[in-house]
Amino acid sequence: MQAAIAAVHDEASRAEDTDWPQVLALYEVLMGLMDNPMVALNHAIATAMVHGPRAGLSLLEGLAREGRLEGNHRLDAVRAHLLERAGKTGAAVVHYRKAAERTTSLPERDYLLTQAARLSDEMA
Repeated sequence: MQAAIAAVHDEASRAEDTDWPQVLALYEVLMGLMDNPMVALNHAIATAMVHGPRAGLSLLEGLAREGRLEGNHRLDAVRAHLLERAGKTGAAVVHYRKAAERTTSLPERDYLLTQAARLSDEMA
């Protein structure tokens, strides 16, 4: 299943060219096969790409309530991206910064802080 998802991503030259409905369908099958919070996080992303950021944010709220991704920077990074797509710039900045604080990867931290700074500049 994961190889099939990777293959769909590989077929697209850009994220926006990805066959997101197919990716979403594959994640829904995968969710039925394994109870994994990272699979659920990726399912939320695919849902947002098909049904809009608010649908993805709704799934993220459920993941946050479960607590299995507590303290994981990826939850905040995805939330920030979806909040940005939903036009909630201030909240997106908060979550980009929170994700940057939680990651142990310097390149990821730099990227997340750059995103937060870009949005802050746009709000000014």
